[in-house]
Amino acid sequence: MKKIIILNVIILLSAVMVNAQKSKTTTPVKTPATTMVAKSAEEPKLPEVQERLIGHFATKYSLATRWNDLEVAKSALYDLIVQYPGSDSLIFALAISYYENQKFASSVLIGQDLLARNPKSIPVLELVGAAYESLRVNDRALQNYESLYLLTSSSDVLYKMAFLQYELKKYPECITNSDILLGKPEAETTKLTFNDAAGKPKEYAMKIALLNLKGMVYKEQGDKVNAKKFFDQTLTAAPDFVPAKENLVALAK
Repeated sequence: MKKIIILNVIILLSAVMVNAQKSKTTTPVKTPATTMVAKSAEEPKLPEVQERLIGHFATKYSLATRWNDLEVAKSALYDLIVQYPGSDSLIFALAISYYENQKFASSVLIGQDLLARNPKSIPVLELVGAAYESLRVNDRALQNYESLYLLTSSSDVLYKMAFLQYELKKYPECITNSDILLGKPEAETTKLTFNDAAGKPKEYAMKIALLNLKGMVYKEQGDKVNAKKFFDQTLTAAPDFVPAKENLVALAK
């Protein structure tokens, strides 16, 4: 995502500089001699000043990004946003910068401003949902993912929703969404990473995590029979799936 945002910023800046160049060739409005103020021949016109500023900030952003100086890159983005406060692309790039630096609260605040302009922005909804999730503000994360799912019907988003619903003790909704996902082909083809018994990352089908999730829901509700059934189904499909093994041990206590 970061490379795409950087490319969009550079494209935006190129377009702005072209417009500034065009403005230099526009025929100026004649001003009565009595209102004219004498200027130095060397003093640049306003469009020229603006063009130089944009060029400076764009170069600053490009170099700082290339050299991984995130603070300077962020400063350049603020400079550019001051010049073009209506540019959602520039503001979104700043939100991404904050997210990547784990300043999730700032990312959320910027994202909320962008959503006030466009409530159906898919990348902004995704970013704000992830930032809220990182802050452990699960109810707000779920709200953003629900809006995102209505726009995309993404199985990945529905998976996130199911686990957030579990965390929020919304058990009926969690079971419903898990069953919806288990009925999709993506449950078999989408791979998720969990640590194996040796602590090494290993990929498992989404189906495995969903079966285990259903067992967790029934365990929390005190239904040990159904909980064991789904943990057993999980281990039948993936005998080395550590979370299900641990859940079975906890269930037996």
